[in-house]
Amino acid sequence: MTITATETRPTGWRSYGELWKRTPGSAAYLLLVFALAMISVSVLASLFWAGVGMLVIIVGLPIVVLSLLIARGFGIADRFLLLLTGLPPISEPEWNHDTPDKTGFWMTLTRPVRTARYWWSLLHGMIVSPIVSTVTFTLTVVWLSVGLGGLTYWFWGAFLPRGDIAGRDGDWGVYVADALPWLFGGWSSWAVEVVLYLVAGVIFTVTMPWVLGGLARVHHAIAAAMLGRSRSDDLAVEVRAEARARSAAVHAEDVALRRLERDIHDGPQQRLVRLQMDLAALERRAESGDADAAAGLARDARTHAKAALDELRALSSGVAPPLLQDRGLTAALSSLAELAGLPVQADLDPEIDEAVSPEIARTVYFTVAELLTNAVKHSGATAATVKASLRRSETGVPEMLDVWVVDNGRGGAHMAPGHGLEGLRDRILGLRGVLKVESPLGGPTTVGAHVPLPTAG
Repeated sequence: MTITATETRPTGWRSYGELWKRTPGSAAYLLLVFALAMISVSVLASLFWAGVGMLVIIVGLPIVVLSLLIARGFGIADRFLLLLTGLPPISEPEWNHDTPDKTGFWMTLTRPVRTARYWWSLLHGMIVSPIVSTVTFTLTVVWLSVGLGGLTYWFWGAFLPRGDIAGRDGDWGVYVADALPWLFGGWSSWAVEVVLYLVAGVIFTVTMPWVLGGLARVHHAIAAAMLGRSRSDDLAVEVRAEARARSAAVHAEDVALRRLERDIHDGPQQRLVRLQMDLAALERRAESGDADAAAGLARDARTHAKAALDELRALSSGVAPPLLQDRGLTAALSSLAELAGLPVQADLDPEIDEAVSPEIARTVYFTVAELLTNAVKHSGATAATVKASLRRSETGVPEMLDVWVVDNGRGGAHMAPGHGLEGLRDRILGLRGVLKVESPLGGPTTVGAHVPLPTAG
C-alpha cells in the first residue's frame, strides 16, 4: 500500500502543477474579458436599440444588421482571448445558412437578421457576457489581491501609516489580539496582522488555480454554447453542399446533352442525310438501267453507313454500356483499358463493385472513359494507368472511392470553362466528390477522382 501511495502522489502534484501553468493565462483572460464585455455592451446596446427605434424608416435595418455584425466580431474576440486559458479552442460557427439560390442585395443584407448565430452573438455580447464577466472579474480581483497581497504584506505593510489605539501603537491587529488572547496574547498588532494576512494569502494562493480555472471554464462553456459550432451549423453545410452538388450535376448533364446533340448533328446525322440522298440516286439509277452507276452509288452508301455506325459507336461511350450494368464497374473499367487505343495498366480493387452505387459507377465510368480518350487524342501519351481502390474508415467500412488515371503524355492539362475537365469536375461534384488534376509541362498527367460513398442505414 505504501508503494501505491508513493506512485499516486506525483500524479496529483503534476495535475496541480498543470493547473498552475494555466493560471496566469486564466487570470489575464478574466481581466481582459471584463474590459471587452464593458466595451461590447456599450457599443452593441447603443447601436441595436438605435436601429430598432428607426426600423420604421429604411435606415433602421442596416443599423440592426451592423450591430449583429459587430456582435459577431466581439464573439470572435472572446473566443480568441479564451486561447489564453489553455482550454480547447472553440470551433468557428457557420455564419451563412442560406442555400446557393438565395442571392441578391436584400438576401445578402438581411442574412444576419435571418441567421440565429448572429442573434446568439448579440445576446452574448450585450447581456450574458457583461453579467458573467462582472461576477468573475470581481472574484478574480479578490483572489489575486488577497493571495498576492497577503503573501507580501510583511513588506509593503510596513510603509503604511499606523494609528494609536489605547496608547499602544497598532491597528486592527490590536482588536484581534484582545479577542483571542489565548492565541495572540502578548503579540504586537503588527505581528498579528502579518500572520493573518499571510494565512489568508496562502489559502487564496493555494486555491487560486482551481478558482480562476473554474471561472475560465464557466466562460468557456458559455462561449461554446452561444458562440461555437453546433449541429445546426453542420446541417447547414450539408444542405449547401447538397444544393451545389445538384446544381453541378444538372449543369454537367446539360453540357453533356448539348455536346451529344452537337456531335450527332455534325457527325451521324450528316452522314445519314448523305446516305438518304445516295439511296434516292441509287433508286433512280436502277430504274434507268445504269448498273455501273448504281453499283458506285451502292458502294458510297455502304461507306457512309459504316462511317455513321462507327461514329454512333464512338458517341455511345457516353452511355452506360451493358457490361457496366451486367458485370459491374471493375469489368467495365477493364474493358475501357483494353480498348483505349494505347497500353493501359489497370489496377482495380474487385470489392468496389459491391461498395459503389449504380449512379457512382456510371459517373466514374464516364470520367475514366473521357480521361483515356484525352490521353490518346491530346496528350500524346504512349502508356497510361488506371487505378481504383476503396478508402475505409477505422471500423473497416468503405467511405471513399479513389480513382486515378495517369498518363505519360506532354502534360499541361488544366481546367477551363467549357472544356472537358471542367465538365468532369462538375460530374464528380454532383456526387459531392472532388476532381484533382496535376499536369506539369512535360508530364506526367495525374487526375484523381475522390467520391464519398453513402453509408448504410
